[in-house]
Amino acid sequence: MSDVDLLFMDDDEADGDLSAIDVVRRGIARTPTVKRTIAFSALISVTVAIGRLAIPVLVQQVIDRGLLGDEGYRSGLVAGLAAAALVVVVVVAVLTPIAEVAMIRGAQQSLYELRRQAFAHIHRLSLAEHSREKRGVLLARVTSDVETVSRFVEWGAVTWAMNVSVIVGAFVVMAVYSWQLTLVAIGTMATVVPAVRFIHGRQLRAYRRARTAVGDLLAVFNEAISGSDAIRSYGYQRAARSRIGSAIRARYRADMRTSKYTAVLFTVGDFIGAVTMVAVALVAVEWGPGWGLGAGEVISFFFLVTLVQSPIGEITEVLEQTQTAVAGWDKVLTLLDQEPEIQSPEEGPGLPVGPLSIEFDNVDAGYDDVQVLHGVSLAIPAGTRVAVVGETGSGKTTFARLLCRLMDPTAGTVRLGGVDVRELTTPGRRDAIRLVPQDGFLFDTRVLRNITYGRPGATEGDARRALDELGLGAWAAGLSDGHDTRVGPRGEHLSVGERQLVALARVQVADPGVLVLDEATSSVDPETEQALSEALRRVAAGRTVVSIAHRLSTAEQADLVLVFDDGRLVEQGRHGDLVASEGVYARLYRSWQRTVAER
Repeated sequence: MSDVDLLFMDDDEADGDLSAIDVVRRGIARTPTVKRTIAFSALISVTVAIGRLAIPVLVQQVIDRGLLGDEGYRSGLVAGLAAAALVVVVVVAVLTPIAEVAMIRGAQQSLYELRRQAFAHIHRLSLAEHSREKRGVLLARVTSDVETVSRFVEWGAVTWAMNVSVIVGAFVVMAVYSWQLTLVAIGTMATVVPAVRFIHGRQLRAYRRARTAVGDLLAVFNEAISGSDAIRSYGYQRAARSRIGSAIRARYRADMRTSKYTAVLFTVGDFIGAVTMVAVALVAVEWGPGWGLGAGEVISFFFLVTLVQSPIGEITEVLEQTQTAVAGWDKVLTLLDQEPEIQSPEEGPGLPVGPLSIEFDNVDAGYDDVQVLHGVSLAIPAGTRVAVVGETGSGKTTFARLLCRLMDPTAGTVRLGGVDVRELTTPGRRDAIRLVPQDGFLFDTRVLRNITYGRPGATEGDARRALDELGLGAWAAGLSDGHDTRVGPRGEHLSVGERQLVALARVQVADPGVLVLDEATSSVDPETEQALSEALRRVAAGRTVVSIAHRLSTAEQADLVLVFDDGRLVEQGRHGDLVASEGVYARLYRSWQRTVAER
C-alpha cells in the first residue's frame, strides 16, 4: 500500500468511537482544577461576549435615534453612546487578558496534577504490566499527551467559551432585530452542519491514531538511544535506522491524515460567512422595508453577521487543537483507568523488626499466558543466607520478584514473617524487604543523596553512618568530589562495582528484615570487589539474605541453596550435600568449575 493510499484510507477503521464529551467529563473528574479554571474563564468570556455584542447595538442606536430619528441629529445622544462604546471597548480589552492569564495558570496547575497522577499510577503497575507496555509509550502519556491537554486549557478552552458566547448572543440580538433575517442566516449556515459533523467525527478518530503514533515513535527512539552501545557493537545501525524510519513514516502518515480534515475545515468558516452575508443582503434589500427594518437595524444586523463569522472561523481553527487534546487526554485517562494488578490494603498486620522467615506455599507464577514457576513450596527460617541457583530461564528472577511483590503469584501464597505479602501495606512491605538489582540503578544526583533514597525521611547524616557501618567511608571520601560526587544518569560516572556499593549503602539506610540480591558481585571490577565483598558481609548481618546466584561461589558460602530447573524447585540443601547428591546442582557446579578453570 502506498503512502498516498494510507493517507486517504478510511478512518472508520480507527479504534472505536470516541466521545469528546465523555473524555472531557472523565478528565474534569480526574483533575478538578480544570473545572474551576474553565468555569471562571467561562464567566469572564460571557462578559467579554456581551461587551462585543454591545457595539452593534450602540451603532444601531446612533443611526436610528442619533442620526435618522424624528428629531434629526442629536449630538448629546451620539456623544453619550460613543462614550458608552468606549467604556465597553476598554472593559473588553481588560477582561480578555485576565481570562487568558487565568486559563494559563489553571492549565499549569492541571498539567502538574495530571502528570503527577500519571507518574504515580505508572509506578503502581506491576512489572508484568510494564513489560506489556513500551517505555516510550508510557513516556508519551506523561509528556506529549499531557502537554496537548495543557495547550488546550491555556488557549483552546477560552476560545471555545468566548466564541460560543458571542455566536449565541449574536443570534439572540439578531432575532430581536428580525427573526426573518435570522432564519435566513441560520438556514444558510446550517447547510454545512452535516458535512462538518461528518468531518469532525473522522478527524477525532484520526487524531487518536496520531497520538498512538507519537507514543510508538517515542518507544522506538527510547530503545535506539538506550541501546546505542549494542547497536554500534553489533553493526545494527542499518536495521535500527530502518525501524526509526518506519516509525517516522507512520507518524507522518498519521499527521497527514489529520491535516486533510483540517485543510477542509479551515475554509468552511470563511466560505459559509460569505454565503450568509450575500443571502442576508439579498433578502434585506428585497423584503426588509416591508418588515419595518430601519437602516440602523439592517446595518447592525450586518455587523452581527460579521461578528459571528470570526468566532466560527476561530472555532474551526481551534478544532484541530481540541481534537488533539481530546485524543491525548483520552490516552492519559485510559492509562489512569488501568487497574494495577497488584493491590495493597490501606491497613494490614505489622511485621517484627529484624530478620524474617520466608514461606512459599505451592506457588505458580508467570507473565501473561506464559507460566514460569510451577508448584514452588519452601520454608526459610529467619536469618538464613540463601542462594538461588539455576540455568537461565529457570525461574530465579521470577522467584525474587514474587518475594518482593513486584508481581503476584497466579496460585499459592508467599509469606514474610508468617504474613501473606498480599495482606501487607505498601510501606510495610517496603520496610520489610529490599531488592538490590544487578545494575545498581542510581539517580543523577550526588552519592549521599542517592543513599538517602533508601528510606523516606533519611538524612545525609544517616547516609554517612551507613557508609561507615559498611566500611565504605574511605572509599566514598576518595571519589572525585567525595560524598558530593555526582553519579551521572543511571550512575554512569561510576563503575559497576561502585554503583553496587552505593546501592548497598542505600539498603543499610533502609534496614530491611529481608535482603534480596540479584548477584550483586557479578560483573564487578577487581578494584572494588574486595570492598564490595566486605560490604556484603556487613549488610547481611542480622538479616535474611536471598542471593540470586549467577556465580556458584556465592552458593558455596550460603546456609541454604535453592535449585530451580524449568520453573520448578528441584533441590534444596547445603552446598556440600547437594554436590554429593549428584543431582542438578552437582551438574551445574561441575560446569561452573570447568568454566572458571578455563579462564
